[in-house]
Amino acid sequence: MTSDTDISGEIAQVIDAEGLVCPWPVLRLKKALNALRAGAVVEIVATDPASYIDIPGFCDTGGHDLLLQRRDGNRFIYRVRKGAHA
Repeated sequence: MTSDTDISGEIAQVIDAEGLVCPWPVLRLKKALNALRAGAVVEIVATDPASYIDIPGFCDTGGHDLLLQRRDGNRFIYRVRKGAHA
């Protein structure tokens, strides 16, 4: 995972998952990634504290790169690059 200043590349899609609870933020992320080419970057904003565990776990098991994971108040912000074999 990199810091905000190290992230390069254009964000292909932003997902607003605020107010959704597990498993919906991960399911929305999965649906978005399925529709994109390998290497595309998706940003997702969630308010479910479980997403802080669920999204990194999804990336690890799904072969995606977690580029950013940070908290901003009650919001959790992630940037995920779709893996080549996902």
